[in-house]
Amino acid sequence: MGTGTSELRGSRTGRLVGDEDEAEEEEEDDDEWRERLPGKKRQEREEKGMQYWSQRETNRDEGVEDGGGLGASGGPGLGVSASAEPDRKKAKVRGAIRAAFFLGPLVCAMLVVLLCAFLVPCQHGELDKRPQWEKELGDHVGGVTPPPLALWDVDNDSVEDVLIGVTQKSNNTHLSSSVGNNKEYSVVSLSAFSGEVLWRRVLREPVESIQCGLQYEAHPSPLPAGGAALRALPNSANPLSGQRDRASGPVCLLIQSAHLTAVNGTTGKKLWSVAPGEIQSQAVSLPDLQGDSVPDLLIATLPADQVSDLSLLLLSGLTGALLGHPVTFNLTTFNVSGKLIGPLFHETQLGAYYILFGLGTVEAVSLGDIYTRATGKTPISPGLRLKDPGWEKLRKTNSSLIHISSGTEQVEFLVPLVAGLCNNHNSLDYISNLNSSRSDWVLVCGKLSSKLSVLREKDAHTEWTLTSSAIHSRPAPGQFNDDGIPDLLIQKSGAPRMRKVQVVDGASGRSLWETEFICPRLDLEGTSIMTSDQSAFLFWAGDPVRPPKNLTKTTVAPRAVQAMPVIRKLFMLHPAYPTILLELASTTDTILTAAVSYQEPQKDASYITVSSRPTSGLGPGSRVVKSMSLRAAITAGQIVRLGESSTAGVPVRPGVFEINKFFRRLTFKNH
Repeated sequence: MGTGTSELRGSRTGRLVGDEDEAEEEEEDDDEWRERLPGKKRQEREEKGMQYWSQRETNRDEGVEDGGGLGASGGPGLGVSASAEPDRKKAKVRGAIRAAFFLGPLVCAMLVVLLCAFLVPCQHGELDKRPQWEKELGDHVGGVTPPPLALWDVDNDSVEDVLIGVTQKSNNTHLSSSVGNNKEYSVVSLSAFSGEVLWRRVLREPVESIQCGLQYEAHPSPLPAGGAALRALPNSANPLSGQRDRASGPVCLLIQSAHLTAVNGTTGKKLWSVAPGEIQSQAVSLPDLQGDSVPDLLIATLPADQVSDLSLLLLSGLTGALLGHPVTFNLTTFNVSGKLIGPLFHETQLGAYYILFGLGTVEAVSLGDIYTRATGKTPISPGLRLKDPGWEKLRKTNSSLIHISSGTEQVEFLVPLVAGLCNNHNSLDYISNLNSSRSDWVLVCGKLSSKLSVLREKDAHTEWTLTSSAIHSRPAPGQFNDDGIPDLLIQKSGAPRMRKVQVVDGASGRSLWETEFICPRLDLEGTSIMTSDQSAFLFWAGDPVRPPKNLTKTTVAPRAVQAMPVIRKLFMLHPAYPTILLELASTTDTILTAAVSYQEPQKDASYITVSSRPTSGLGPGSRVVKSMSLRAAITAGQIVRLGESSTAGVPVRPGVFEINKFFRRLTFKNH
C-alpha cells in the first residue's frame, strides 16, 4: 500500500509540475497574443485572462481527482488524451478541406485542357485529312492551249481557292443556238480544301484571262443611282447590274476577247461588264486616279482607227466606266514587230509612275501623260505629275515613248526580279503589284538563241547580259544564294531531245547550278516558293541525264535518246543540297499550267496543276485539276542524286537520313 501510494503521489506531483510548465508556456503565448490585439484595454484583457485561467485550474483539479480514483491501472493521463482526440480529428478535417480546395480547381483546369486538345476540332483540320485532291471537269473542246487560271481566297478561309476557265461540249440546245456553236464556256471556282465547286458562271464566249484581288471595302461614299449611274457608265452592257450587291470579299475580272466582266469572287455574281473593244492584254492595277479609294485599271486594245498599233484604256475599278478616251500609240517605228509585252506598272525610286509595254520591244510612257491625253485634265495625284530624270533622259525628241530595250532581237519575256509568291501575274492586289513594280526587270530576247538580261530599275540600263540557247518559258526568280538578290531558274534547249535547267546568279549572270534532263515535251514555266531563308524551286522534266564516269561532258546513249519519255516528273531543288533533287510527283498527263498557293495557318503550300488527260478513242481529252500539299509530297518524295559534281563546300553524298530530316522540316512562307 505504501509503495502504491508513493507512486500515485509521484505521479500526481509529476503531472502537476508538467501542468505548471505547460501553463507557463501558454501564459507566455497568451501575453504575446494580448500584446498583438489592438483596440483592447489592458484591464479588460487581464480580467478575462484571470477568469480564463481560474476556470481552467478548477477544471484541471477536478479532472485530476477524478482520474486519481482510477488507480495505476487506469493511467494518470486519461484526462489529457480525451481532450486532445477531438482536436486531432478537427485538424484532419481542416487539412482534407484545404486539399480539396487546392486539388479541385487543378483537376478542372486539366480537364479543360484535355477537352480543348483532343475533343474540340481544329478550324483547319480538313487540310490534314485531304492533303491532295483531284477534280475532273469533263471533256475539253479546243485543243491543249493552257486554260486561264487564278488563285485567290474567295471564301475567307485563309487558303487560296482555284478559279479556272472551262470550254466543254454544250448539252444546252438553247445556249448552243444562241452562240452559234456547240460549245459551252464557263468559269468554275473550286474549294482549296476539297476541290468542290463553290460556284460556276456560264458565259457566251471563252475566257482568256482571270484576275482576282480588287477590293471594294475602302470605298467611302455611296454608289451613284438613277440617271447619275447611267451617265457614269455609258459603255456598260448593264450599268446597275450587281452594283449594290458587291460584297466585302475580293473582286475577280473575267477577260474575254471583247468584254471585261467583274464578278463577286465569293458568289460569282456579276458586278459590272464593259465592252471596250478587242482586248489584247490582262488588266493592270493602278493607283486610284479618281479619289474613290478603289484602284483603277488599264488594258491594251486594238485601235478602232486600224492605223495605230495599240491603244491603252483607263477604266474605273469601281464601275468599269471608261476614263476619257483610248490613247493610241505607233510602235512599229522601231523596225521590230512581235508579241505584245505588258502592259506592266512600274514605280521608280523617286515615286514616278510609268507603264511598260511594246510589240517585240519594251517602251515606257508616263502614267500622267496617259491620264492627260485620255481625259484632257491635269493629274491631281503627285505621283502622276512626277517625272523621273533618269528615265526622261532616254526619251527621244518629239516622242511620248521612252525606248527601254536595245538590240534587234524580239523581246519574249519581261519579268520583275522579285522572289516569292508576290510575283503573281494574275493578281490585282495593289500592294503586291506595287512591291513588284519597284524592282529591277528581267528581259529575255530572241527565239532561236536567247539573251538574258537584267535592267536596273533606277535608270533602265543593262546590269548584265547572258547569251544562251533558246529559253522556253518565263524565268522564275528565287533566292538560291545568300546575297539578297533574287536568282533566276531558266529552262532552255540542250542536246537533241534534251532540256537543260539552270540557275543564274541575279547579281552577275554567272551559272550557279545546271543539270540536263530528257525533254518532257512541255514548255511549262518553273516556280519558286520561299522557305525560312532561301527558295525551293519547282520544275517539270524527264529523268536527269547522268554523266558517265571519267568524262567531263555529258553524253547520252543513242538508245536513251530514241526512247522518248511519257512520264513527266515534278522535281524540287533546294540550294542547301544542290546535288540532290526530290521527286514529288510523276504523271503521263500533259500539264498545261501550274501555280503555287500558300497556306498560312499550316506553313504549307499547295501545288495546283491543270492537265489534259487522254481518253479512250479519238475524242477530246479530259481536263483535270489537281491540288497537292507540298509538305505531304515531300514526306512521300523520292531522292534523286545528280552525280558527284556539286557546288564548292557542299558535301558530295549527304546521308539519306540527313536529307529526309532537312526536307521534312521545311516550312513555306509567302515572301
